[in-house]
Amino acid sequence: MDVCLDLPLQNRDFTISPAPPAARSGLWYKRAVTDAIKNDVPRAGLVRAIGRWSLAALIVNCIIGSGVFGLPSVIAGYLGRDSIAAVILAALAMGVIMACFCEVSSRFTETGGPYLYAREAFGRFMGIQVAWLVWFVRLTACAANANLFVTYLGEFWRRATEPLPRLLILTLLIGILAVINFRGVRAGTHMSNIFTAAKLSALGLVGVAGAWYLIAAGRIVPPARVPATASGWTHTMVLLVFAYGGFEAALISAGETKNPRRDMPFGLMAALIACAAVYSLIQWVVLGVLPDPAHSERPLADVARLLMGHGGAALIALGALVSIYGYLSGNMLATPRITFALGERGDFPAVFAAVHQRFHTPWFSIFLFAVLVWVLALFGSFAGNATLSAGSRLFYYGVVCAALPVLRKKQGPAGLRIPAGMVFSVLGVLICVGLLTRIEYEKSVILLVAVAVALVNWAVVRRRKDPRPTA
Repeated sequence: MDVCLDLPLQNRDFTISPAPPAARSGLWYKRAVTDAIKNDVPRAGLVRAIGRWSLAALIVNCIIGSGVFGLPSVIAGYLGRDSIAAVILAALAMGVIMACFCEVSSRFTETGGPYLYAREAFGRFMGIQVAWLVWFVRLTACAANANLFVTYLGEFWRRATEPLPRLLILTLLIGILAVINFRGVRAGTHMSNIFTAAKLSALGLVGVAGAWYLIAAGRIVPPARVPATASGWTHTMVLLVFAYGGFEAALISAGETKNPRRDMPFGLMAALIACAAVYSLIQWVVLGVLPDPAHSERPLADVARLLMGHGGAALIALGALVSIYGYLSGNMLATPRITFALGERGDFPAVFAAVHQRFHTPWFSIFLFAVLVWVLALFGSFAGNATLSAGSRLFYYGVVCAALPVLRKKQGPAGLRIPAGMVFSVLGVLICVGLLTRIEYEKSVILLVAVAVALVNWAVVRRRKDPRPTA
């Protein structure tokens, strides 16, 4: 086996640091590498076990949740046939933002994602603000999706929504994911891969069946039932940008990715292409197959029922359960790493950065996140969750876009340098600011709470030194 001796060798659970140049001329370093591989010497800390395709699957898992099963009818009501073009245009707009994330993420190999990018570019205050917003968004979104899982399960078992069965379902739903991710990042990654494949298979089956039906019937161009308006375009673009959002959660796990500088940009672009293809196909099929898509409460289920009978509708209901649980599994893998990163850098108590000696996972952060999701799912109200998600996400997307030129000056070359980086940075910020002005903030108390808590957090730790050893 050929080994590049100029770089640290990382293999599953161990790391060999570079030897001095003089030592490399002999057999010592090669023997050390061979012995490490043979004995599988455990490394302290997290394990780099997420490959590039698993990372792409994790990003898809964090993007596609329950929204895809109802969104097509909503945007059909706003734009009619033009909603297909809107899906593609939104993908291009998100592509601008993701391009900035591609370069910025290629500069980092440690856990933290947007928190780390903002902290490095703009300092501790901005880093902590971004961290709390990311964490609040993922926490409340997971709790809301856990509740939605119980609702969908009620289609198969009517008693699922009753208090005691609901308590047991939520406990098992969240507890199983917590235990799997506690026992190792590989187990969590495998589960994410399985659910990503399952949800894409269910959506792909409906899409392909619908496309076959439309082509055979000669109905390739859907009828224009609703005239598009400027207001309709605005509402649709806001909804679609968030339909493509959530990818940032997967980037938090860079410290467990095999080659983050290379794999983060690949995973982002692969996921964007996959999601754009799925969303576009589904939108076209819904518009072409359903007689009144704008007034369908469950457009995918209605399409499946028309094409495949009641069995098809049941398949889509099952697909929704799989998609929601897959979304939860992806977030259970990625989101606890943000409190781990905060603890690692002294912005949270050190216990949040605790890593299990045997399983090499941030056990405290995982179980705390699981418990909070469980509590919020049981007792929380999510009336302001849409505003929290919208405002928070656009804010830290804009921060990361703005960080691109700052990090170019601070750090020099990146793993990936996008052409016309300044143009992408400015466009990304403008997209985020423009959409921020279109959000309704009537129910924004939880957003203000998140900002206030982050401010207190910063005030407590602002003079604290980074506890990590310096080189």
